[in-house]
Amino acid sequence: MIRVNDTTIEEKSVLEEMQYHPAESQQEAMKKAAEALIIGELFKQRAQELGFKVASAHADAAEQDFVERLIDQEVHIPEAQDEECEHYFQANRERFTTSPLLEVRHILLAAAPDDNKGRMEALSLAEEVIKQLQAGGDFAGLARGHSSCPSKETGGSLGQLSRGQTVPEFERIVFALEPGLYDSPVESRYGFHVVWVERKVPGQPLDYSAVKEKIRDYLNEKVRHKAIAQYIQTLIADAEIEGYSFAVDGSPLMQ
Repeated sequence: MIRVNDTTIEEKSVLEEMQYHPAESQQEAMKKAAEALIIGELFKQRAQELGFKVASAHADAAEQDFVERLIDQEVHIPEAQDEECEHYFQANRERFTTSPLLEVRHILLAAAPDDNKGRMEALSLAEEVIKQLQAGGDFAGLARGHSSCPSKETGGSLGQLSRGQTVPEFERIVFALEPGLYDSPVESRYGFHVVWVERKVPGQPLDYSAVKEKIRDYLNEKVRHKAIAQYIQTLIADAEIEGYSFAVDGSPLMQ
């Protein structure tokens, strides 16, 4: 078990909390769950010290706003100034452009995400279609013959695409391509795509005035996270915690 000052956190509570902290291993999930419960308990104890009304663990979100009130009262969070925002803009100009525009044709060899056999067959067929296209095959004809997308009726054309219009795994690959046939199938949740970029119009630089408020919001949120993390470290340092150590990686969760 874990003790936070005079409060005990049972192993059962950590195991129940694990469902909210997916991780690559059970041990890592337990670590995240234990830390979340300890930090939550530290917030609760500090709020009670200050006389805040603290709701039960099963209260709704509106009743559990003591954490935000605690942070508002105890954590100094500076606001980003204009010169900081402009400095960030100048140092990261490449991030601030309009979305590139692509004209794309594709052939979708469909397979469900959980159909391993079907996905292997779709991959093999996609590779074969690419070979046919490299040998001079007709894209529109191959789209009509093989594609599971309604775009097969227009030669596989997806029209003009900008970022955010397709699923992320497809977009991540396609927006990095140059015009022409891509020589590998592109995998997505829908199956495998044979992709031909007809035309690419690069994104255009944005003026500082167009992105200033987004930069300010980003920097303010970054500073907020840092300030809260430092506040949590202070609470941990001032507490008596038994059964868990924040200082040593790999320390036992339960003792």
